[in-house]
Amino acid sequence: MAPCQVLGRIVACVIFVDKSEFNMVSFMAKMAGIPGVVKPKTQRGKRFLENRGPKLVENTKNAIFIRGSNANNTVLKAMKNLCSLKRPHSVFFNRKDEMKPFEDQTSLEFMTQKNDASHFVLGTNSKKRPNNLVMGRTYDGHLLDMFEVGMEDFKALEDFKIPKIPVGTKPMLLFAGEQFEQNKDLERLKNFFIDFFRGETAEAVSLQGLEHVIMFTAAENKITLRSYKVLLKKSGTKTPRVELEEIGPHADLTLRRTKIASEDLFKTARKQPKQNKVKKKKNIEKTALGATMGRIHMEKQDFNKLQTRKLKGLKKTPEEKKAARAAKKAAARAAAKNEDTPMDLDT
Repeated sequence: MAPCQVLGRIVACVIFVDKSEFNMVSFMAKMAGIPGVVKPKTQRGKRFLENRGPKLVENTKNAIFIRGSNANNTVLKAMKNLCSLKRPHSVFFNRKDEMKPFEDQTSLEFMTQKNDASHFVLGTNSKKRPNNLVMGRTYDGHLLDMFEVGMEDFKALEDFKIPKIPVGTKPMLLFAGEQFEQNKDLERLKNFFIDFFRGETAEAVSLQGLEHVIMFTAAENKITLRSYKVLLKKSGTKTPRVELEEIGPHADLTLRRTKIASEDLFKTARKQPKQNKVKKKKNIEKTALGATMGRIHMEKQDFNKLQTRKLKGLKKTPEEKKAARAAKKAAARAAAKNEDTPMDLDT
């Protein structure tokens, strides 16, 4: 904490806090009524601040779509298509904005905080960077990652004359290409797309609900974006035959400028509260597919005492039972005879 400077009745104080604690500190400041911060006067205002404050389980991330001052029709169509895929967790601002996020992020961070949005998409167009999209995300009210991509060969949803998917459908994401693993910027871009299209957390999945696929392919310094509708056809068996039909949007993306967070900040942004971590149970583990496997320790079993199923066809006939009794009696007589035989002590 820096020393405070008293100027008449005004006390100026500068407090240095860790970036990871800024969200909690700012929230507590609002609730505590620190001068310069509006204190809630009603229960509704208090609930609003609590809803905007940090939570153990965060809400579904929202996205805002901002129209640049020189955005053309292609950029607007692309933004509206992405906005429709993100619904109901998206807001489109049709008013033109002179925002330049790579030069100054202040206005962008203000808009994301005001609209409680973690993701943003800004559409622009210029002679130097035609058909330009700036996509990114924030953490703790500040910029985390930002990517600038150019579009080529764009086709909108309206160009495909087939039935569309319902609003709010959670898509399946496919990534093809070694560059998503080898290139650091593309690896972070892949992480951003997963975060952007993640949607609500589903506890169970229905086969009929798997009807949308978004595929990203990295090849020759381009990223192809394709969107398909899943069609389940009859196959004569229990498992249906799957076909894919393109529904749009369709575009070839070229990565231009990036501004990604450092590894330390990215690690802090992904950190989960200790209360959310599931306690490890002894001798219980989960497979890669999510199946729960357990290990049970038991005593050694005596299989001679094992109760087996008695089948009628395996029962002994009366003759076999009579022969078994006779053999048992003969064995008993032989054993008794051996016990009664006197031992020869002279030998």
